Amino acid sequence: MRLRHTTLALAALLAMGSVPAWADAAAAKKWIDNEFQPSTLSKAQQAAEMKWFIDTAAKLKAKGVREISVVSETITTHEYESKTLARAFEEITGIKVKHDLIQEGDVVEKLQTSMQSGKSIYDGWISDSDLIGTHYRYGKVMNLTDYMAGKGKEYTNPGLDLKDFIGTSFTTAPDGKLYQLPTQQFANLYWFRADLFDRKDLKDKFKAKYGYDLGVPLNWSAYEDIAAFFSEDVKTIDGKPIYGHMDYGKKDPSLGWRFTDAWLSMAGTADIGIPNGKPVDEWGIRASADGCHPQGASVSRGGATNSPAAVYALTKYIDWMKKYAPKEATGMTFGEAGPVPAQGQIAQQIFWYTAFTADMTKPGLPVVNADGTPKWRMAPGPNGPYWKQGMQNGYQDV
Repeated sequence: MRLRHTTLALAALLAMGSVPAWADAAAAKKWIDNEFQPSTLSKAQQAAEMKWFIDTAAKLKAKGVREISVVSETITTHEYESKTLARAFEEITGIKVKHDLIQEGDVVEKLQTSMQSGKSIYDGWISDSDLIGTHYRYGKVMNLTDYMAGKGKEYTNPGLDLKDFIGTSFTTAPDGKLYQLPTQQFANLYWFRADLFDRKDLKDKFKAKYGYDLGVPLNWSAYEDIAAFFSEDVKTIDGKPIYGHMDYGKKDPSLGWRFTDAWLSMAGTADIGIPNGKPVDEWGIRASADGCHPQGASVSRGGATNSPAAVYALTKYIDWMKKYAPKEATGMTFGEAGPVPAQGQIAQQIFWYTAFTADMTKPGLPVVNADGTPKWRMAPGPNGPYWKQGMQNGYQDV
């Protein structure tokens, strides 16, 4: 999975199943008191919102809706949705949520199959906002803007504040309609071990060799210096090997996402523009005037996937993984490489996803202090030599 990911594209509430034993205000109070804290809402406001859910669910059950099926990729955010929020929804409303967790590639494949066949096997899809163009062009996914204002108005939470969502620009199509609701952020940032960067002995040693202070790198040259320093000079921390870089290289769909998610844009392939560059996006693909129809990827067709910036990005990807990452990294997929930084032997990573913050802060990990504070910190990603102010810097998906 890229994981970057993800947004909720609703299809229809059609599936049917069994009614749980209880669904009432008492259940809502239990969840408000024991799970839904802290909240920007007062408990009284939360209770009022839960009452709306209970009342609205009653209307749906009267029409035969007993179960809603949803699918997402398997990451921590969605595990919480599947194991905790789905259970809360069922206990509070009496409508069961069947939330399947599968690999991201499988989510995309099943979604494509459903769109091509015209028969959706799920009511809700949690998928990348990268698919906004597909949804707009195919016309197979419900337009939420019109639905929430029209026939779906009575089922739309009156307290829903779209302005409170981060990333709706990524889920709004060229027609100005919202097709997906952001449910998490996959902003890519530079990750580093603040405890190591703050050590005086390491700072002094780095300054003596490179002539500048050890700190968050602003460009790829500084990142490379730091990678070499930890891998070749420091070598070990607390008796264990330390590496100045981490990545993955096994042949897998996630390998392609590694480049389209950030490598190319960080090096400078995307044109200036938000959210995805105009007209060349962070993938190096030139889009049409409406920003949603691919026109070409090669330089000869106005794209940038074989541009000097893209070639530079690929070269550094290979060199850094061979020189500064654990030797096992080249044989890892996205999912296999993900837990490695939490094991305590990676000093920095040029970009990683904010969606994995929770996985890096669990008590007992080598990268978590005894008092529960994390040793890892995040910062804006360093820029490649072809990058210009205003270009996409890394990747954000919702």
